[in-house]
Amino acid sequence: MSEVRFQISVSLDGYAAGPNQSEQDPIGIGGMELHRWVFELRSWRASQGLDGGIGGPSDDVIAEAQTNVGATVMGRNMFGGGPGPWADDPPWNGWWGDEPPFHTPVFVLTQHAREPLELQGGTTFVFVTDGIEAAVERAREAAGERDVSIGGGASTIQQALRAGLVDRFELHLVPILLGDGERLFVDVDDLALEQERVLEAPGVTHLRYRVVR
Repeated sequence: MSEVRFQISVSLDGYAAGPNQSEQDPIGIGGMELHRWVFELRSWRASQGLDGGIGGPSDDVIAEAQTNVGATVMGRNMFGGGPGPWADDPPWNGWWGDEPPFHTPVFVLTQHAREPLELQGGTTFVFVTDGIEAAVERAREAAGERDVSIGGGASTIQQALRAGLVDRFELHLVPILLGDGERLFVDVDDLALEQERVLEAPGVTHLRYRVVR
């Protein structure tokens, strides 16, 4: 049975991005440190079209997370392009170049309508203006029997959690303190969880949870 799930890196003090996020610094000050552990992993590098990399527990976790995904939902900030109406000259087509690593439909939450953007490798960005529930419903339809991944950022994940749309998630807990920024768990106090797995790895601990209905 297909699931709606997400994975995200967080600091020890609960932040998924650092302070002062901007178009030039989309993860905020210090936010890139949340992701250093992933850059040398074989499975992550392969998804970006890069050779080499290392194996180990974290590589297994990322390989698992990339498996059986039929569609992705993300927020406007994760897709990028700045706030407000979409620019036409030049158009913003995401951070990932002509061939993004998704290879499936990606549903982008936005307040500003835009025609679907089809890029190489099977990725089509579809821009959804009527909220998280509509985005996840369309992603489920597109994914069929495969899973829907909530790609981020924190605000989009919070909306999905509040709406009761998430079945399972994995936190990558990184031993840094950001002190400020964008917290992951905001206004989700009634969330009931069952811990499924804890994996220790260099520079990160992986925590997987099932959402209890």
